[in-house]
Amino acid sequence: MVAMTLALPIDPEANRLLARSPLALLLGMVLDQQVPMEKAFSSPYVLAERLGRDLDARELAEHDPEALVALFARPPALHRFPKAMAARVQEVCRVLVDRYDGDAARLWSDVADGRELLRRIGELPGFGAQKAQIFLALLGKRFGVTPEGWREAAGGYGEPDAHRSVADVTDAESLRRVREYKQQMKAAAKAKTAGG
Repeated sequence: MVAMTLALPIDPEANRLLARSPLALLLGMVLDQQVPMEKAFSSPYVLAERLGRDLDARELAEHDPEALVALFARPPALHRFPKAMAARVQEVCRVLVDRYDGDAARLWSDVADGRELLRRIGELPGFGAQKAQIFLALLGKRFGVTPEGWREAAGGYGEPDAHRSVADVTDAESLRRVREYKQQMKAAAKAKTAGG
């Protein structure tokens, strides 16, 4: 991966881990639901600290499920739903072991094009269409993973000047704009539900 330009307001060590560990980056994306993005993307660092070593997909895939839940649930919990997300992390790591020899970077290192990368991401447990597009945009915009057609495959999240997701956060101002966009989308969805 190229030098990261993602700049979340989290512990600098957590940002550095995201920059050097493809697995930490992927797990941050796994955890990025129903919690603030800062919480989701700092949790891989906290998990590594609690384990006492770097994250390893094979180790996490084979970890005792109850012990992993305990690591996730220890205050401060790594996620709002520690049991469910510990299980999800294990599921994703098992797929990485089965298909990519435990190497998260192999998910994207040898793809033919953006469509193939989107398909691979979308096959991971918990990655629906939108989440897969956001992770594809994050890889392309912040980590230099730019197979042919990646922007098109990422949809609106791939647009160069968008402020829609974690893929667009480079500083405090861009984070504010992403938050505004998300609030607008929530309000629109709420209005549609109320009107329907």
